Amino acid sequence: MSFKSIVRELKEMKNGIGSISRRREVEGRHWRNRTRSHIAPDVVPFDPNQQGQWANIPPELLLDIIHRVEESETSFPARTAVVYCASVCKSWREVTKEIVKTPEECGRLTFPISLKQPGPRESPIHCFIKRDRANSVFRLYFGLTPSEDVSDKLLLAAKRIRRATSTDFVISLVSDDFSRASTIQHRGRLSRRFSAKQVSPTVSACNYSIATVSYELNVLRTRGPRRMHCTMHSIPFSSIQEGGSAPTPTSFPQSFDERPSKAKEPAVNISSSVSVPSREPLVLKNKAPRWHEQLQCWCLNFKGRVTVASVKNFQLAAAVDPSHNIPAAVQETTILQFGKIGKDIFTMDYCYPLSAFQAFAICLSSFDTKPACE
Repeated sequence: MSFKSIVRELKEMKNGIGSISRRREVEGRHWRNRTRSHIAPDVVPFDPNQQGQWANIPPELLLDIIHRVEESETSFPARTAVVYCASVCKSWREVTKEIVKTPEECGRLTFPISLKQPGPRESPIHCFIKRDRANSVFRLYFGLTPSEDVSDKLLLAAKRIRRATSTDFVISLVSDDFSRASTIQHRGRLSRRFSAKQVSPTVSACNYSIATVSYELNVLRTRGPRRMHCTMHSIPFSSIQEGGSAPTPTSFPQSFDERPSKAKEPAVNISSSVSVPSREPLVLKNKAPRWHEQLQCWCLNFKGRVTVASVKNFQLAAAVDPSHNIPAAVQETTILQFGKIGKDIFTMDYCYPLSAFQAFAICLSSFDTKPACE
C-alpha cells in the first residue's frame, strides 16, 4: 500500500467515517487505480437487483402494504419509509415505483428523481434555502421554515465557484461533496460568463441548456427593482395551456463529458440532462411590485412567506401574449416565489411546470453579482 493510501485511511479513521457505502467507494477507486500486477481482494460484488426472502410475499399483500405506507407517510422524515420499501428488493422497488406518483400528481417529493419532475398544479411546494457564506454553499431544504433541530430534509446543495471571468454553481444531491465522482448522476450546473457583452457558458456534452435567466440592464440606476426574464428551453409554452403537459424525466443521466458551448446574450445559463423541445419555450417574467408611499419601498404580496426586504426577492409568472388566449387566472399564477426571511435564510415556493432543480437554479442566479442591473 502506498504512503498516500495509508494517510487517506488514517484520515478516515480520525474523522470517524464509518459508512459502508463511503468505504466501498474509496476502496473501489483505490483498486481501479492499481496496475494489473496488483491482486484485488476476493469480494463478492453487491447486486442491487438481488432478490431476498421478502420477495416471496404474495403480490396482493405487497401491493396493500406499500399502498398503506404511501398514504400514511405524507411528509418527511416519516416519508422516508416509502424509500425504504423501494430498497428492499427488485420486486418491492417495481411495485413502489408503480404506486408512488409524480409531484405533479400527488404534490409530494419522494425519490431523488422527483426533484427534476414538475411540481403540483394546485398548490406550491414550500422549501427554504440556507446560505453558508464562509464556504459559498447554498442548501435547499423541504419545509416551510427551518426547524430548531437538525431534522430538516435536504433536497439539493450548490457550491459557488468564482473564476476570473465567470461564476459557476455546481448543484448536487450531496450536502458537502461536490466532486465529479460523487455527483456524476445527480449533477447540474449554473454558469455565468462575462466577455464584454457576450456570455459563453460551459455545458456538458450529454446535457442540454434547460433555461436562460437574463436581467435587464439598469445603467442609469433608475429607481426600481431588478427585472428578470427566464426562458425555459426545456418547457414548452403549451404546458400552461389547457391539456398541456411539461416534460417529466424518469431517470438520471449516466455520464458527463464536458465541451464548450457559446450563447449570444448576457445571461445565466442552466444546464441539465433533459431533452429540449422544438416548440415555443415558456418564458417567465417577474411580477412588477408597487411603490408603498408610507414604507418608502417596493412591495409584493408574498402571503406571509417573505418578511425581510431585499433586492433578491421576486415572484415569477408566465409571460403571455394576448393572442395566446390564456385565462387571466393562469397568467396571474405565481410559478416561483423567492424571498428573504432572516440572515442567510430564504424561502422558495414553486409549482407546475417548474421542478425543484429548475427553481433552485433560478434562485441561485439571484445570489450572483449583476453589474449595472440594480
